[in-house]
Amino acid sequence: MPELPEVETVRRGLEPAMQGARFTRVETRRADLRWPLPKDFIQRLAGKTVTGLGRRAKYLLADLSSGDVLLMHLGMSGSFHVFQKAGGEKLARYYHERERHAAHDHVVFHMSSGAIVTFNDPRRFGSMKIVPRAKLEAEPLLNRLGPEPLGNAFGAAMLAQACQGKKTSLKAALLDQQVVAGLGNIYVCEALHRAKLSPTRMASTIAGRGGAPTDRAERLVDAIKAVLNDAIKDGGSSLRDHRLTDGELGMFQHRFQVYDREGGKCRTSGCGGTVKRIVQSGRSTFYCPVCQK
Repeated sequence: MPELPEVETVRRGLEPAMQGARFTRVETRRADLRWPLPKDFIQRLAGKTVTGLGRRAKYLLADLSSGDVLLMHLGMSGSFHVFQKAGGEKLARYYHERERHAAHDHVVFHMSSGAIVTFNDPRRFGSMKIVPRAKLEAEPLLNRLGPEPLGNAFGAAMLAQACQGKKTSLKAALLDQQVVAGLGNIYVCEALHRAKLSPTRMASTIAGRGGAPTDRAERLVDAIKAVLNDAIKDGGSSLRDHRLTDGELGMFQHRFQVYDREGGKCRTSGCGGTVKRIVQSGRSTFYCPVCQK
């Protein structure tokens, strides 16, 4: 499933085509994705202008001139493709075709910018929902999410407080969307490696007396921010389903230090350890048992 860097990359790719543009026509080629589309989906979008395009955790949020917000999630295999209206050319010099079949083009936005934005989703775990902006904070999909890891409010003190007294592993705590929003398996593994913290250590060990942040919490927050920013700069990681909106591959997978590198040498200078794979809560965890403590 795309994680925060991939979703942020998609947001940036959609922005030139959608922000400030009006929906001139909306096509829904099936009535449902992960759940049914609103019955008035087309009517609430047609003729409206996208006044802003944001992101909350792994959700895309398109603010509309009507006061509504179009809430979108890529799911497991969802992707957006941006084309020029005339002739249907891709909006990129190069386009790496993926397994994209027109039968899976479920929603198509025709924009006044001259772009056609297509949502393709073979597995249909993606979703779209329209929510009044005034009710967004109470939206069940969003109202229990933790802080944004790249936001100014997210820091060592906040993370330590959230982990204080937790009896789960540090990796499990970071995957908890109520602790911090938008992190997934890949970037948790990579951040823990950068912070030199074992994924199996207790989450509570990054908090001191009274929930005060320890050096571990400081290192971990710095590592989370750094790995996410590096991944966004590289267009995210392309493993199975993720591509950019112009079809290009993200490149961060070539910079993985531990993820999917079982048996490989640890890339930390002077370490000499070997990357190990274990299973935690049904998910693969990759880490170096030598330098991550």
